[in-house]
Amino acid sequence: MDEKSALQQEWMTLQGQYERYESGGLGIKLAAVVLAFLGVVFELESWFVGLIVLLLWLQEGVFKTFQSRLGDRLLLLENLIARDEAPGPGTAFQLHSAWLAGRKGVAGLLAEYAASAARPTVAFPYAVLLLILLVLAQG
Repeated sequence: MDEKSALQQEWMTLQGQYERYESGGLGIKLAAVVLAFLGVVFELESWFVGLIVLLLWLQEGVFKTFQSRLGDRLLLLENLIARDEAPGPGTAFQLHSAWLAGRKGVAGLLAEYAASAARPTVAFPYAVLLLILLVLAQG
């Protein structure tokens, strides 16, 4: 297999994984909405339901961080595939090596998770659910 074919094979594999992360993120959101609804229906303590929603929000932040690593690699692969010249040997199948080379330690990893969780596409519906629970707790 030549290097360009290896890059294309890697892209196809990672793209499928990227889409699965997207579906998984939607599943986490749905779980948060259902659990918040059930918490309200069964009159559970708002702080407890809010804690569960917050934990799911943070979990999706971690999930989306993993997805973004795949996205970064997909963009690199697309750049390598689009080049007119043939890519050099050893450029395919380097996802983990590239991530390890750029690893920022525990604080950097936590900041990466927080940044992913703060993205609007991740924060919705968690922020709305927490706001609703806060209003219900006041009333």
